[in-house]
Amino acid sequence: MSFVVAKERWRGKILEASLGTGPRQVKVGGESTLPFLHFEGEMPHPPVAALEIWDTAPEEWPECLSCYYEGVLHDPAAWARRCVEYGADLVALRLYRTHPDRGNATPEEAAAVARAVAEAIEVPLIVLGCDVEEKDAAVLPEVANALKGKNCLLGLATQENYKTIVASCIANGHGVIATSPLDINLAKQLNILITEMNLEPERIVMDPSIGALGYGIEYAYSIIERMRTGALLGDKMLSMPVIMFVGQEAWKSKEAKTPDDPLWGEQKRRAILWEITTAIPLIHAGGHIAVLRHPEALREVKRHIELMMQPQQY
Repeated sequence: MSFVVAKERWRGKILEASLGTGPRQVKVGGESTLPFLHFEGEMPHPPVAALEIWDTAPEEWPECLSCYYEGVLHDPAAWARRCVEYGADLVALRLYRTHPDRGNATPEEAAAVARAVAEAIEVPLIVLGCDVEEKDAAVLPEVANALKGKNCLLGLATQENYKTIVASCIANGHGVIATSPLDINLAKQLNILITEMNLEPERIVMDPSIGALGYGIEYAYSIIERMRTGALLGDKMLSMPVIMFVGQEAWKSKEAKTPDDPLWGEQKRRAILWEITTAIPLIHAGGHIAVLRHPEALREVKRHIELMMQPQQY
């Protein structure tokens, strides 16, 4: 008796987003099936992994992380090149110093840093603000203008500041990260508002917010999975690719921050595993871009993606 694999038939698909320009351009999305079910539909592009850099040396990063960027932490352009050497598909620049309480760098200063980083690398660039909505609304348009034509991904656009950020992305040819607080309806509503400004849906990437392993990853998984399923069922306002700020969440957990301990073991090994085991489940839920911090986590996540992109034989 022959065995027949049951196959789900979906009527929708994930939109394909292109980031960057030239030979190192990255494409994500475009699939017509749940993650890695190659026998059931198309998955033309693998998920990708970025490494995160800052516009200043992060004082709170532990030695087991910062040592991999020794000598470049005060030079974002050199730091970005180091990330590319480690194998990052993209680089995510966080404009930490623009925060009013952390330097209050001007939009012009931020734009100069972003321009220097973009010119130093060939891979696509993600530019993130300081998570103060009013300041990001002032900084990101200046950054967008400085990076005109480079097809970057800018964020975070929220329901409070999206108009200014999206307008600058439209004018300068960038994509936008639409962020919402772990609520599928809020994510969908923000996508609707953004597309009503005439930004193409293919230039939107969703950030549904995530939690690290042990800190809400189950809920984050379910939200991303529901987004993916909704898109495959035909909901166009949930069909945008998903970005996940894994490093940010994993490295602020106590399991990653606690130094070597007789009971918990070596911090480096524990912290890297925490980042890896946060990223991989969320990729299997349907995430497309994992923003990581540790080069060893990057290597293992990319190795897993490569393995999962091999079609199964039935």
